[in-house]
Amino acid sequence: MKTVCLYFQVHQPWRLKVYRFFNIGKDHNYLDDFTNRSIMQKVARQCYLPMNALLLKLIKENKGAFRCSFSITGSAVEQFRAYAPEVLDSFRALAETGCVEFLAETYSHSLAALSSKEDFVEQVKLHTAMIKKEFGKKPSAFRNTELIYSDQIGAMVSELGFKTILAEGAKHVLGWKSPDYIYTNAIDNRLRVLLRNYKLSDDIAFRFSNKGWDQYPLTADKFASWIAGETGEVVNLFMDYETFGEHQKADTGIFDFVKALPKAILKQGELQFSTVSEAAKAYQPVGVLHCPHVMSWADEERDVTAWLGNELQNEAFSKLYALKDKIKALKNADFSYVWNFMQTSDHFYYMATKWLSDGDVHSYFNPYGSSYEAFINYMNVLSDFEIEIDKALASKKGWRKKETVSA
Repeated sequence: MKTVCLYFQVHQPWRLKVYRFFNIGKDHNYLDDFTNRSIMQKVARQCYLPMNALLLKLIKENKGAFRCSFSITGSAVEQFRAYAPEVLDSFRALAETGCVEFLAETYSHSLAALSSKEDFVEQVKLHTAMIKKEFGKKPSAFRNTELIYSDQIGAMVSELGFKTILAEGAKHVLGWKSPDYIYTNAIDNRLRVLLRNYKLSDDIAFRFSNKGWDQYPLTADKFASWIAGETGEVVNLFMDYETFGEHQKADTGIFDFVKALPKAILKQGELQFSTVSEAAKAYQPVGVLHCPHVMSWADEERDVTAWLGNELQNEAFSKLYALKDKIKALKNADFSYVWNFMQTSDHFYYMATKWLSDGDVHSYFNPYGSSYEAFINYMNVLSDFEIEIDKALASKKGWRKKETVSA
């Protein structure tokens, strides 16, 4: 049997409000509550609620033969709680079927893996605890932010006790090898690596509604035949969940496609659905994946230049993580909360200056008029945050000094 492994990434960042230089030192509320609420409720209506209802129906209709996996960021769950609690209930209903696996990742969809092991571990532990609380089971598989992966990152993930990790099936890493097999991490071969079949994944995520595509329209039967024609053992279809109803609108027929897909795949006879962990257990690794340099699933380069590819991004990233020791010393929940949402990778993505082949993708997700505007807004918020951190630390030190004198 050949396995189809469907995985969906669910993420919504906390968006910053327009924060000008003159706000520094005066305004300590950084989030755009109206925008965050309106976007979450819109995506809930168009994607999360209808897709979750459809998946639940497909699981029941196929008596457990249809299975899939999710990872949901901490910032998305926080917004579900605040603005759309019914979405969280619908994800819990999926969890209760036993046919849906929830993966671990960084809590705030951060780039912590590129900063320090300590930051990364803390983010992962926060997220793991949240997933267990919300869905009743501790994750055993991991998906790093934007599929950011390297040999070293995989080794860190294995140290944390995870048995499986997802990564991009990038050509420059795989060479002649196929993404449709299980591999092991080059440093710790206990860790199984599942690689995204980016061609088939992007046929749904990016090309589905493109009338200029030579395969348009894409039907479930046609797509199932393509999967059956793959020569490997595990076909990994990884994509953003917002593909369904948000990026690919309902009027493109995307929901009808999903509705027909399980039957089209299962009737092939030699295809089955599995969750990420089930697929990793079912097949033996065929080799070691050597990935000494960091890769991701973003852009044509499949690297991290979408977030750390220019001076603006690197300056913001460096200034942010220069605050980590102060945050650790404070041990204050309010400051830690802001620290978490300021780490979200989207803030750095908005500062990208890649306007060639990947420009449309970057502009679609960008609420700012330019990368420089995104940088200035972020740095203004960060400057005020740093001032408040220093005040809190000074106050804390003063309190400790007073306490010592009193003793």
